[in-house]
Parts: sequence; C-alpha cells; structure tokens
Amino acid sequence: MTTSEQQPSATLSSLGPEREECGKFDGRFTGRNHHSPVILHAMAPDATELALRTNLAACYRLMALYGWDDLVFTHISVRVPGPDHAFLINPYGMLFEEITASSLIKVDGEGTKLEPSDYPVNPAGFVIHSAIHAAREDVSCVLHSHTAAGVAVSAQVGGLLPISQQATVALASIGYHNYEGIALLDAEKPRLVNDLGMNTSLILRNHGLLTVGNTIADAFLYMYNLQKACEIQVLAQSGGGELIPVHPAILAGVASNIDLVLKGMGGDLAWPGLLRRLDRVNPGYRD
Repeated sequence: MTTSEQQPSATLSSLGPEREECGKFDGRFTGRNHHSPVILHAMAPDATELALRTNLAACYRLMALYGWDDLVFTHISVRVPGPDHAFLINPYGMLFEEITASSLIKVDGEGTKLEPSDYPVNPAGFVIHSAIHAAREDVSCVLHSHTAAGVAVSAQVGGLLPISQQATVALASIGYHNYEGIALLDAEKPRLVNDLGMNTSLILRNHGLLTVGNTIADAFLYMYNLQKACEIQVLAQSGGGELIPVHPAILAGVASNIDLVLKGMGGDLAWPGLLRRLDRVNPGYRD
C-alpha cells in the first residue's frame, strides 16, 4: 500500500477524544476505542475497511509473535460494516506472521468469497466465526486459538480455576462448549452460540480458546488475559502442591472493577503499544 493509503489508519489514532463514555459493566468490557464501530461508521467505507484490514493483519502477526499461532489452523475474523454482512478472515495456507492487510479475504455469511484470492477459506474457521458474527451483532472480532496451555485447561473437568488474578478477570465473562469434532457442520452453530451467550470468552473443550470483542483490540486483550490465566494454571498444577483458590466474595466483585482498571478504554489501552512493538520486530502488516 502507498503512504496515502495508510493514512486512514493514522486518522483512526487521532480520534481518541471521540470515544464513547464507558457504560456500566454488563458481562462485557464496554469501553470504546479508536477502532470502535461508532467511529468506523463515521468514516468512508473504503477507509473503514482499510483500517479493519490493517488492525486485523496486525492481530494475526501479534498472535504469531506471542506464540499463539498453530501453523495455519486457527483464525481471527472481523466484521465489515455494511449491508453485505461480510467479514474478513485469513487466507488458508498463509502463516500468521506473513499476513498483510491486502491478503485478507472478504467473505459473506455463506462463506462465499466477495473478492478474488489465490487462497481458500478454511471451512472449519468459517463455521465457528460465521455463527458468532450472525448471532452477536455487538461482536466485531472473533479470535480463536489452539495453544498448548489453552487446550490443556480445556481438557480439565474443572476448566479454568480461580487461582490467579488473570483467571478472576476471565471468569467474569466466560462460557464452555463441549467438543463435537472438527467444526465442519452447521448443526453445531446453535450450540456454540448458546454456550458463548453474551460472554467475551469461551473455552472450547478439548479444542482451545475463543474470545470476542467489540473491537479487534478488545478481542486480543481478552485472549491475552485468558491465555495467561491458562499458562499460570498449568504451571501451578505442575508443582504438585495444593492450590489456593480466590475467595468467592472477591470473585463476585471483579466484574465491576474491570472497566475501572482499563480506564474505559478497553483494549485500546494496550493496542497502540502493541502496534509499536510490531513495527519494530515484524513490520509490513499494512501492505
């Protein structure tokens, strides 16, 4: 992309004062940021999609940077505002560290490509992501991972345990979905959607982790926290000692404090810094 084509992304960063005020916590982080639909809808369609492509490509590369990728077998998707009910997803076959804004594939709700691409779309990725995008209009981004720690916790009967601060945050808005095999059948969609409910995180039993957000930055932040909670749990259990759970009364008060900690900014509190880090170690996602 040319310098002039990159300008909308910079424009988004300058719209901080236009963020919505944060509402009362309702099981989701409500803070809006410079990637929110409120601001994106005020932009020209081409600029909106370019901004989404840029941030989604960055998110893929950040997944690789943190070691959360699984070759080419997981997905992040983002809704494209407009009447087409389209969303962007990765070209099936590209490594996450290779993905660029222009390589992302736009598909409709039936999985049909809306623009040419030499790459296919993973049908399993389409089933999971399309189900959530169709059912949750509040969700812009769906992020799914197969990390070792995430799968390890998903295979435990007790699921995510309240043994760390990170876990208490994730447990404030989490669901569980039982494994039904590789997600290829539309019949699984209603159960997946029902198990997610209005939560921001979903543990897919024997499979991995999934987070959703009003923005790409939000979904990434939820995944960062959930992944960290799983890593801590696996490490704590490996010691063999008795674990100390957080008291239920403390757990009950976590939800009301989340937006205060994030200063009403949601994932935008960390996202600009993450992009700066990516620009230092793996630039090119804007191409």
